[in-house]
Amino acid sequence: MSILSDIGAIFSALASQDSWEIRNALESNAAWVLGTVATAAGGLLVLWIYRKVPLLDRHLERSIMVWSYLAVAFIIFWGVIDRFVFKNQQPWSTTIPPLLFMIMAWFGAAFNVRLRTHLSFSEFRTMMPRWGQMGCLVLDAVLWFSFAVIVVVTTSRLTALSASNFQIVLGTDSILQWWFLITAPMSFVLMAARVFENLADDIAAWRSGEPLIKQAVIGGDV
Repeated sequence: MSILSDIGAIFSALASQDSWEIRNALESNAAWVLGTVATAAGGLLVLWIYRKVPLLDRHLERSIMVWSYLAVAFIIFWGVIDRFVFKNQQPWSTTIPPLLFMIMAWFGAAFNVRLRTHLSFSEFRTMMPRWGQMGCLVLDAVLWFSFAVIVVVTTSRLTALSASNFQIVLGTDSILQWWFLITAPMSFVLMAARVFENLADDIAAWRSGEPLIKQAVIGGDV
């Protein structure tokens, strides 16, 4: 009953939209139970959206990565001109780019799970029997989903902590850090969707007799 009451407290805190209450509620172990369910449900919802809107399936993470990278490049480019030509420097020009780079990395991690470019060991797995290959793919799904749950819960706590303390990005007057931090749990929900998408493809390939292990290509297409 304690877990159920703690889950109820989390829902109550979220409904109140009070960052302090949310921070305290997420400190309980119920956050892991709710985080697991939320990551799975969110991943399945995103997967359903991907099925309905193939354009998002192909370009969502990549678009976020590209625009984040362009924003970082523009800020750095203008910062150099501003400093050496106009003898001026914006105080946030060295604090915003690392946050944008983290966003690029988080969403890039989700997309590359889909491409299976994260330590896939495809050369080794192709030498395994078919049942061994499927076992490795299922293990991949379990490990990546577990990793996504861990990141969703821990970064949600960090986001709530940052919001409750009104932490401002250094060099700015009103830009809050949690506006950037909240993209971490969001990106790992997308990762969970990619995990489910890969697992569905693997099960279909197992049933149809198609090859299970394919060569991963960094920057390839989904």
